[in-house]
Amino acid sequence: MNGVIKAENLGKKYIIGHQRQPRYQTLRDTMAHTARGVWQRMRHPLSPNRESIDLEELWALKDINFEVQRGERVGIIGANGAGKSTLLKVLSRITEPTTGKVRIKGRVSSLLEVGTGFHPELTGRENIFLNGAILGMTRQEVKRKFDEIVAFAELEKFLDTPVKRYSSGMYVRLAFAVAAHLEPEILIVDEVLAVGDAAFQKKCLGKMENVAKEGRTILFVSHNMSAIANLCSRGIWIDKGIIAQEGLPDRVIQTYLSKGISDQSAIHFGIDAARVGQITSISLITAEGKPATVFEISKPICIEIGYEVRERLVDHRIGVVIRTMGGITVFVSNNSDFSTTSMSIDCGTYLGRLMIPGCLLNTGVYTVTCYLGEPNVRRLDTRENAIHFEITGNPYHSNAARRGLLVYPFNWSQEIVDSQISQMHRD
Repeated sequence: MNGVIKAENLGKKYIIGHQRQPRYQTLRDTMAHTARGVWQRMRHPLSPNRESIDLEELWALKDINFEVQRGERVGIIGANGAGKSTLLKVLSRITEPTTGKVRIKGRVSSLLEVGTGFHPELTGRENIFLNGAILGMTRQEVKRKFDEIVAFAELEKFLDTPVKRYSSGMYVRLAFAVAAHLEPEILIVDEVLAVGDAAFQKKCLGKMENVAKEGRTILFVSHNMSAIANLCSRGIWIDKGIIAQEGLPDRVIQTYLSKGISDQSAIHFGIDAARVGQITSISLITAEGKPATVFEISKPICIEIGYEVRERLVDHRIGVVIRTMGGITVFVSNNSDFSTTSMSIDCGTYLGRLMIPGCLLNTGVYTVTCYLGEPNVRRLDTRENAIHFEITGNPYHSNAARRGLLVYPFNWSQEIVDSQISQMHRD
């Protein structure tokens, strides 16, 4: 084994139960079913009623094979429920695989989900030493790193408070600080970083870059494609429990996004009446009002967002994030841009429109993410990479492709400042 992690024919199976749907029964069927149930309970009084439950095998992972070299930074992407978190739990030895095996060389530190690895009754200080002991470190080794951990987490005031009283954001701050600073040879991080605020996420990504430069190995699961592309040297896309693709992050991300997003000009979402607010539809429309997914570079693009609000909001934001297929954010815009009016709204159904002018975005394929929320209060709904559009043509009738994400026509002017030089050259 040359690498620090090697997975061979890895599989994880779960048994899930489905309540059997009732069907029309005659009186004779009902009497027979009741008699069988009484007889079964007499024979096995503690067993569940298996006749009303259908059991199904679910392979969360199947035939997973890969190897990670020392110092590699591997980004793992995929849709929710694809098996990413299950894979990390198997690699962290939290869950035993059903088939295959995993070989690991080195000390592993994991940050998988809020609540994993900390004892809720212990204080933040005590949990730091507990995690160090779990990693096989001596008390002196933990003491040497203690001040760095506390400074990174920025939780000095709450260090002697039981972690059960921490908010999810505070918990993640301390958990990541412990995981990243106790000198693990392999650092495994799940999407749990999304719980933290934007400034802390940026801080964590910077720390992971430093860890990678020190030659340690990182496995990173995230829906943030830009973070995967910038941090990782290799990408693995997991789809329905199997490895769909692996290779350079940009190529893996592009394939994943192009397959995972809708090819339609409009997409509609189911209604959940229990939610305060939700996005119900997203549509791409030309300036003439026709649905489209391909736009000529000089033509504007209209994005229409349907949304419902079920209680009065003092302030609200409906917004759009435009990204490249590689996950690079091109721009973010919301309904408060250059607006001085109140953003309070009553219950109702609304339609928001964003007009993207022509000759702004360069040729290529872009994804649209839409969000609805109350600023600094709560995010009501997010539709990540829900729909995409393509821009074709050449800017300003030029035969040569222009580099960059934007082709905005900036103003240029020129004037002569010394006519004598021009006269001298003519002479």
